[in-house]
Amino acid sequence: MTAIDQATLRPRAVARGALLRRVRKAASDILPPLALLLAVLAGWELAIRLLKVSSFVLPAPSAIAGALIAKQGMLLQAARVTAVEIAWGFVLSAVVGVGVALAIVRFERFGRALYPLVVLFQTVPKVALAPIFILWFGYDLAPKVVLIVVIAFFPVAIDMMHGLQSVEPGFIALMRSVGAKRGEILRRVQIPYSLPHLMAGLKVAVTLSVIGAIVGEFAGASEGLGYVIQLSSTQLDTALVFAALVAVSVLGLAFYYALEFAERLLVPWAPKYDPLHRS
Repeated sequence: MTAIDQATLRPRAVARGALLRRVRKAASDILPPLALLLAVLAGWELAIRLLKVSSFVLPAPSAIAGALIAKQGMLLQAARVTAVEIAWGFVLSAVVGVGVALAIVRFERFGRALYPLVVLFQTVPKVALAPIFILWFGYDLAPKVVLIVVIAFFPVAIDMMHGLQSVEPGFIALMRSVGAKRGEILRRVQIPYSLPHLMAGLKVAVTLSVIGAIVGEFAGASEGLGYVIQLSSTQLDTALVFAALVAVSVLGLAFYYALEFAERLLVPWAPKYDPLHRS
């Protein structure tokens, strides 16, 4: 083999080795939770069969899988409705949360007045607000989106505020020493520094958005996964209730990991959680 052939093959070997390492890492991340899930499902199925538990009380995983297959069209349509509610509510929650955080940090006197009101509003039971939003906005998309916003904006606002206020004082002093105004310091230093904190708040908010959508559909809806859960429970179709819960869980995971992927692209310097990390 000539030196030219070796020089050509070496980058390919390096690329192949890097690909194999990525595959191994992905497998090591996926296989443990998958194995645990399969073990839980197998134990669940075995317990139902041995104890002869009625499917009305607790359906076996095989019955839930059967309901998922038999009602897949209805569940997919309901999941699309719920996904639209989650997406709109999450985006508006992010906008409101960031806006509240910026207003509190940028305008100190106004922030001192606004912050206690935000905390007070967060203590109000959101389930009690759902019927009121239905009364105000009807049974369409609007009440669900508003309910998601009031549930999910708070972690965004709190984490964003923490990020804005945790900048090293030396950075602020340096910017002021060169004549930077308060707004410029906020834009050039505090906002970039707060982005990892913001992403953490957004990941909490996206899970709360799923909960908010289901609660809103419970309060009043004619479609969506929450409506399917409520309707099937009144018809004593427990397997369909669990099938809809599986669909909600998959939907929530999809939103969460889509946001985590966006975090890796937009904020690559932010520390990432590694469950296999050993210090």
